[in-house]
Amino acid sequence: MNSVRKHIRQMHPYIPGEQPKERGLVKLNTNENPYPPAPKVLSAIKRAVDGRLRLYPDPRANRLREQLAGIHGVDSENVIIGNGSDELLGLATRAFVDPDKDSVQYFTPSYSLYPVLVDIHNAKRNEVCLLDDFSLPTVAQLRKDKEWDFKAALTYITTPNAPTGRGYTTAELDALCRAQKGVVVLDEAYVDFAEENAMDLASKHSHVLVSRTFSKAYSLCFQRIGYFVGSRELISALDKIRDSYNVNGLGQVAAEATLENLIYYRSNFRKIIKLRENIVMILEGLGFESLPSQTNFILTKPPRFAASVWLKKLRARKVLVRQFKEAHVKDYLRVTVGTEKDMNVLLQAVRSILKS
Repeated sequence: MNSVRKHIRQMHPYIPGEQPKERGLVKLNTNENPYPPAPKVLSAIKRAVDGRLRLYPDPRANRLREQLAGIHGVDSENVIIGNGSDELLGLATRAFVDPDKDSVQYFTPSYSLYPVLVDIHNAKRNEVCLLDDFSLPTVAQLRKDKEWDFKAALTYITTPNAPTGRGYTTAELDALCRAQKGVVVLDEAYVDFAEENAMDLASKHSHVLVSRTFSKAYSLCFQRIGYFVGSRELISALDKIRDSYNVNGLGQVAAEATLENLIYYRSNFRKIIKLRENIVMILEGLGFESLPSQTNFILTKPPRFAASVWLKKLRARKVLVRQFKEAHVKDYLRVTVGTEKDMNVLLQAVRSILKS
């Protein structure tokens, strides 16, 4: 007798980027910020490693919620903190989707966790392709194509998008949110590297949640801190089903200190954006075709060899990048923007491969 539920046996799990044990690799495959947390953040974490480790953390992360509420101009009841934004994406699926009748929809290509969350919940997927250049269809186009479900219980939109890197304007996101009847989650994991953000839509529309994370831009992947901003009704529903102590105490301390040192991080954002643009130009000069990016990574189509071959050749030269198997993006490599030193190693490896 197999005690595992049938849909769990049949589903495919989320596959994270490689976390290598080998030393000496230039790691450009998981979109981590190449710069460490601010010195004052590290000091705050170290000071918190004391007798309080025996105690439970604040179950609602109240101080952090109040800080974020102040930054975004909302009440603390409009904010929920998660064990990374991934936890909250999963909670949204559980809170707003009836697996017996509802669907979850998202554009493709997009964040590859979405279909996994839908499959875990045993709900229906509604996957709709982006336009050929990976831009966002208009509401009129979606109505004409008739694949998009304007009554879907839950819609995920990654903005800026991953893995393409394309940014979307607040105006086009607003139009899509206004047309939707169900809950919309605007997943802004990379928004600190973008030209616009859609945070105001969480206050403008009662059915819209905006997702943010401290991982990508704020160098706290290790601590797993994310949050949603939205209406009290939606936040309250998520709060009911989260784990009682879902956010660890050191993570709360780290995130609180991060918000007190934003000047340090904004300086890093500017460095990453400037380097991103320079690398795109250099790669184009070497025959690569890169999509416009508003993230801390570049999706680029390499010349001469298949992307899978480039992946192996770069790995042999101690450079890790990422390739996705989905049909829309299988010919591309996703390259995280690292430090200037990291990117010089990448370019040296690329030139070596082109000469081989």
